[in-house]
Amino acid sequence: MTIDDPARPETTEAPPSEIAESTAPRRTSTWSALRPLVLRLHFYAGVLIAPFLLVAAASGLLYALSFQAEKVIYAHELEVPVGDTTLPLSQQVNIARKVNPNGTVTAVWPGAEPDATTRVLMADPDVPEGTSLAVFVDPYTGDVRGQLPSFGSSGALPLRTWIDGLHADLHLGELGRNYSELAASWLWVIALGGLLLWLGRRRKNRRALFVPEGGPKSRRRTLSWHGSVGLWAVTGLVLLSATGLTWSRYAGENIGTVQDGLGGATPKISAALDGAAGAGSEHEGHGGGHPQGGTTAQGPDIGIDKAVEAARAAGIDSPRISVALPAEGKGYVVKETDTQFPLELDSAAVNPADGSVIDRLAFADYPLLAKLTRIGIDAHTGVFLGLFNQLALAALALSLILLILWGYRMWWQRRPGRPVARGAWRKVPVTMLLPLAAVTAVVGWFVPLLGLSLLLFLAVDLTLALVAKLKARSTRTT
Repeated sequence: MTIDDPARPETTEAPPSEIAESTAPRRTSTWSALRPLVLRLHFYAGVLIAPFLLVAAASGLLYALSFQAEKVIYAHELEVPVGDTTLPLSQQVNIARKVNPNGTVTAVWPGAEPDATTRVLMADPDVPEGTSLAVFVDPYTGDVRGQLPSFGSSGALPLRTWIDGLHADLHLGELGRNYSELAASWLWVIALGGLLLWLGRRRKNRRALFVPEGGPKSRRRTLSWHGSVGLWAVTGLVLLSATGLTWSRYAGENIGTVQDGLGGATPKISAALDGAAGAGSEHEGHGGGHPQGGTTAQGPDIGIDKAVEAARAAGIDSPRISVALPAEGKGYVVKETDTQFPLELDSAAVNPADGSVIDRLAFADYPLLAKLTRIGIDAHTGVFLGLFNQLALAALALSLILLILWGYRMWWQRRPGRPVARGAWRKVPVTMLLPLAAVTAVVGWFVPLLGLSLLLFLAVDLTLALVAKLKARSTRTT
C-alpha cells in the first residue's frame, strides 16, 4: 500500500511529537531486524506493481457500480408491469423460439420478482463464444421485451460483460490475464506489509492508529491518511486478493489442486439418466429438450413446468431458480440461485420421462472449503448479499485507488525519493532469514507470477547495486 521512502528526512520542521518519537531509544527486536526488509520490499513493490493495481481497482470500481447501472440501462428488458396471472414457462419458451428460430434453448430463468421478465437463454452462433443469447419475455402477456447477450452464471448483460473483461484481462485474452493475476498476487503482500509498517510505528495514542491526522499539508498527514485508511481496508483487500487468485491462470490451478487434495472440491449434481454415458452437470442444458411435454428425440418429456413442480416438491423452494433443459442422456436440472443470506443454492435433477428426482444436491452438504470458495467468489463478483456486497466492493476499490495515489504523493513529497538502503536482508538473523527464505520460495512456487516478479526485482536490484559499485570504484580511481 505504501510507496514510502524513509531514508531522507522531512524538509519541513517535524512536530514535537515526531521529534520525541525519533529521539526515543529503539530496542533491538525481531521487528527492528525485519522492518528494513519489509520496508524495502513494500517500497519497490508499491512503485512497480501499483500501476497494475490502479488499473484493477479502477475497473473493479466500475464493475461494482455496473450492477445498478444495468437496472437503469436495460430497464425495458428487465422490468414489466405486474399482471394478474403468469403464462406457463413452456409457453414463454415457445414464444422465445419463434422470435429466434435459429437458437437452441439451453436454460430458463423465471423472474424472481413480480415485475421481472423471464429470461430464456439460447445457444446462438451470432453471440460470442461462452455467451448465451437472452430473450426477455413478459411472463404476463408473452410480449418479447428484447434480446441481449448474457454472460456467466450471474447473467451479466453487455455493459457489465465489457467491464468485467476490462477488469479481468484488459480485453487482451489469455495474455491480458497475466496483468490481473500479477495484481492479485502482490495485493496481499503489499497490504500486509503496509499493515506491519503502520502498526510498527511509535505513536503517542491509539487514536492516531485508526483516525487520520489533520493539520497543514505535509508528508506526515498524507502518511496518516494512507495508514489509517489502509488499516480499515486491509482485511477486504487481502480477501479480494485471495478470491481473485482462485480463478487465475497459474495460481488458480495450484489452488484447485490443493483444494481437491484436501477433499474440498465442489460437488456436482448428476443428471444422467439410467443407461446414459457420463454424469455430472458440467455441460447440462445444451440440448433442445421439448418444454411442453410429449416425446422428443431423447424420449418422453413431461415438460418444463412439471419438471419445476417436481423440483419444488423435492425442496427447491427458492423463488430464484434456473432451469437447464435436458441434454442427450440427461434430465432437467433445477438450481436455486439466491445468494442472499441465508444462501439457497440447492439443486435437483429431474427425469424428463416421468418427473422423478434423479439426484438432489444440498448446499449444506458441500465440503467446508467448497462453501468458502463459492461464497468468496460470489463476494468478489458482487453477487453475494446483493447491493451491500456491491457497495462494499466499490468502497474497497476506491480505498485502493486512494492508497496508491497517497503512496505516490508521499514519494513526491520526499523527492528525490532515495530508496531504502540496500542490504536490508543482512540485518535479519540467520535463524529468521532461512525460514523466511524457505517460506518465500514455497509461496513463489505456489503463486508463480509473484515468485517470478520477485526474482526480477532481485535481479534489477543486484544490477543497480553492481552499477553503483562500479561507478564508485571508477570515481575513487579518478
